[in-house]
Amino acid sequence: MRKTCLLIAAVSLVSSTAFAAGEFATPKEAEALVAKAVQAVTANKDAAFKEITGKDKKWVDRDLYPVVYDMNGKCLAHGQNEKQVGKDLIELADADGKEFVKERVEFAKSKGKFWHDYKFTEPTTKKILPKSAYCEKTGDVIVCAGVYKH
Repeated sequence: MRKTCLLIAAVSLVSSTAFAAGEFATPKEAEALVAKAVQAVTANKDAAFKEITGKDKKWVDRDLYPVVYDMNGKCLAHGQNEKQVGKDLIELADADGKEFVKERVEFAKSKGKFWHDYKFTEPTTKKILPKSAYCEKTGDVIVCAGVYKH
């Protein structure tokens, strides 16, 4: 529960100015961002992780940003919350108690590429909304980017 609360609080800190126009990312944009991140991670992991976590503008678009995990659920890069980097998030749960990072690791091992549903705090309304993340396993890491379901 504590990890869930910390994550919700961290997401709440995301600036709402990016959402002023009321535009949210689409599933196609999430897939494209993951593909771009997979290429960057494949080319140079350390540089990609640094850019993603540093909120480089090429990695953050409105409510869309990549998150990278190792195959044990440790966060390696996070496009919105650098405090998550280096933390073991395998037991992180959403508002319904769904351990979504654990599920992502399991899906990555069995499927490689997948969409994954969970709930997350939307930063402008502070409401917990359904969200879906597109994830791909590349080598020994999982790259994800999520969109809110409106």
